[in-house]
This record gives sequence, structure tokens and C-alpha cells, in this order.
Amino acid sequence: MSTFSLADLFSPLAQVPQRFALRLSSRPPLQRPSLSALAGQDQARLPRFVRESAVATRYLNLLGTLDWGNFPERAGHRFWPDVTPLSLSALAAAYLVKLDQHMPHMPALRRYLAEHPALVWVLGFPLTPSRQFSWGFDVAASLPTHRHLSRLLRTVPNAAFQFLLDNTVQQIRAELCTEVKDFGQTISLDTKHILAWVKENNPKAYLKKGDRYDKDQQPNGDPDCRLGCKRRHNQRTAKAPPPTPQEDPVPANTISVGEYYWGYGSGVVATKVSEWGEFVLAELTQPFNRPDVAYFHPLMDETERRLGFRPKFGAFDAAFDAFYVYAHFYREDEDGFAAVPFSQRGGHKKTFDEAGLPLCQAGLAMPLKYTFWSKSSLVHHERGRHVCPLLFPEETDEACPIDHKNWPKGCTTTLPTNIGARIRYQLDRESEAYKQVYKQRTATERINAQTVALGIERPKLRNGTSITNHNTLTYVLINLHALQRIRQRKAARSARTDEDSAQASDT
Repeated sequence: MSTFSLADLFSPLAQVPQRFALRLSSRPPLQRPSLSALAGQDQARLPRFVRESAVATRYLNLLGTLDWGNFPERAGHRFWPDVTPLSLSALAAAYLVKLDQHMPHMPALRRYLAEHPALVWVLGFPLTPSRQFSWGFDVAASLPTHRHLSRLLRTVPNAAFQFLLDNTVQQIRAELCTEVKDFGQTISLDTKHILAWVKENNPKAYLKKGDRYDKDQQPNGDPDCRLGCKRRHNQRTAKAPPPTPQEDPVPANTISVGEYYWGYGSGVVATKVSEWGEFVLAELTQPFNRPDVAYFHPLMDETERRLGFRPKFGAFDAAFDAFYVYAHFYREDEDGFAAVPFSQRGGHKKTFDEAGLPLCQAGLAMPLKYTFWSKSSLVHHERGRHVCPLLFPEETDEACPIDHKNWPKGCTTTLPTNIGARIRYQLDRESEAYKQVYKQRTATERINAQTVALGIERPKLRNGTSITNHNTLTYVLINLHALQRIRQRKAARSARTDEDSAQASDT
């Protein structure tokens, strides 16, 4: 017969505190290091619910490569010291998740985060402790409202997100340093139109006549967007001549036909590495009324800062047919140049003599009479007035050999004194070297195709700062995916090499 004592009666109660303590000790820590530190440590040290989450693991591997430890955060002083502020690194990481998941609105992002507690833990949101959940925190209480997420996106300085783009370029260069020796020596630049989220861009929305494309009637939905032209045809075509307007008629061949939108433009500099892909080197967002050439100098400055040198070759479309583009890539002791199609702007295509003087249509070198500064163009520059050699510096008795229509007053031509003006006319666009460089324009075209897939054309945002930050993070995500592909390919190649070596040793 078994005996029963009071100790046996109270022994289950004695085990309750031990079980409760064990349960508390198994909960994940609410304070954790940055994303990059989490990605660098042994995955076995991560909490179990994080290791078992495929979503959290995937974004830890994708985003953890960035240098989140040095990410520029907000100032430490706060109006409410008792409330843990949302770090900007958590916001940036969450927005990268939003872009990767093709979510158009912030409420969708917050709902997605609430459905994946492990992802919230990994991204670094300040957590609210709770014993109701096995992971030890209340996800809904830990996440900010979607309005607060939107508010932060339009107040964070763009320099914080440019830091992430800097970091992706540095890591891509480091990964490819043993594969290619001329990374970034050939670049291409192009722009992408972005439609503002306003009713003026909706053809079905009713507006008074003339208000839709009136640049002085700023849309109420976005105070920062501007009216611009996406595509313009300045020449009359035989297939589809523009119709003559019924009101205030003008000749049809003088009408400029184009696609006008309220919005922004995104300029991007990319480089293409054969067999490895295309990579973003710099980007810039401006209102849509800015011309394409307005992106050139800011983007080239950013590119040189990230690369540490000036690229030797550049590929551009005809919108960048300007003397300073050619001059930027010109070096007396190097063979670099800018591959830009020639844009005929009236008059004959100029030729020059060995001294660099322009030749008139009769083949005579036109001397420089005087110079002046042009301050009406985008880039202030010096221009020179060249005149007929038969009339300057001394008037001669000779007549124009071809009896030009401007004779006897003589022909004149005005050109920038910069060497880029001469290169623009003398560049051999039929050479094999030009064709090979111009093919690099596909780099920006492929990058633009990826941005369209990520929703850059029609963002659901209503101010310039939000759209600028949205664009920068879009290019960061494109570089992150490219960096991940590089590492996966190198790992697969290394594994094949090890396997081949093992087979060779066995034989």
C-alpha cells in the first residue's frame, strides 16, 4: 500500500514558479542590436520564433547587409522622454519591405507588419512588453500608426537614405573588385517621369477648360509637383499630322505635340558590368518642369563622390547634347568621351580647321571677333562670335566663293569657347568605339524597368519630400537585390569549385 504525504500534495504548486520563470527566460529580449549586427551573428542565437519565420529570415538576409550601425539617427533629446522614439533605421527598413512587397499605402504596410511579429522584432521597432503572447510583446501596441509612418517619411532628410545608397555602392564595388577592373568607368544617365497623385493627371476628372495644364494653377493635392512634358514632337510627320485647332487657329506644322503631366522627374546614373548586371551609382529627384540636362552636374558630382574618380565614358540620349557634357569627359591624355546623338538645331553641321576655328559653308576659317558671357542658359558660359574672314580683321576685295545669301554683309556664327562645343560636331558617331559606349544606355533602361515594377511611376504620395525619399529607397532596394544575386552566384561558383577539387582528389 502506497503512502501519501503533504509534500506530494503541494509538489505541483512548488513547480509553478519554476515553470513560470522558465517561460519568462525563454522569451526573446526586447532590446536587440541593429539589423547588421543581427545578420552578422550566429543564426542559432536568434529567438526561436524568428528562426521559424521565413519572412523575418528573408529580410534579415536582404537588409542586414547594410551598415545600420552607422545610420544617421535623429537627435536624442525628445519632448516626451518617457516614450521610446521610433528609430529612423526601423522606418527605412520597414519602407524597404513595403517596396519589396509592392504595397501602395502605409496602412497595408502596418497590417503586414502586425501579421509578422518576428519581422517587427528584426526591424528594430521599440517593443511594448506583454505576457499575452509567447514572443513577449504586443505587436499592435509596438507599431506606430500608419499616419505616423507617413509623417516620418515626409520629414526625414533625404541624406539619411542617401547614406544607404552609398553603402550599397561600396559593397557592390567590394564584391566585384576581383571580377572587374574598370567598375564605374562607363556610366549612363537617364530620367524617368513620375506622375503626381492629383486629379489634374486623371483624364476622367472634370476640370474647367484651361485649368488642367495651366502651370499657374497649382494642384491642391500636391504643393510641390510641377507641370512638365514627357514626350514632345517638334516636327510634322506625314503619317499623323496634328489637326488645326478650331479656336484661335494656327498652322498645324507649328504645333508642338506632347504629353503633359503634373509630377516629378527621377534622374539615375547606372553602370553595367558584363555578366553581372546593372547597378545604380547616383539618383536625383526634381520637379517635372526641370529639363533633362539639369540632372547632369548634380548626378555626376554624386557619382564621382561615390566612386572616388571621374568616369571615362558616358552614354546619354539626345536630350544631353550640350557642350558641357562633352567637355566633362574630355581629357587631353585620355581617350574618354561622351556618346550622345547629335541633335540638329538648325543651320549646317559645323566643321573646324586644325586651329579649332569654325569653317563657313564655303570652307573658309572664320576668325574670332569678340567674346561675351551667356547667362540666360542653364550653365553660364563664355561664347565667341566668329565672322567672315573676307571682312575681318581686314576687309578684302574678294567675293564669297559660293555667293552665300548673307553676302555682302558676311556670315557670322556664335559658339561656346569651351572645347566641348567643337567635340560636339567632331565626334565620330559611326566609329565602333562610339557604338560600344552608346550600348551602355541599356543599363539605365533596365534600371528604369525595375523601378516601374516597384511602382515609381504613380506613387501614392502627396509631397516632394516623400516622393524623393521613396525614390531613393527604391534604388537602394534595386542595389540590394543586385548585391544578393552577386553573392549567391559567387557562393554557387565556390561550391562547384570545392566539389570539383574533391572529385579530383578522389580520383
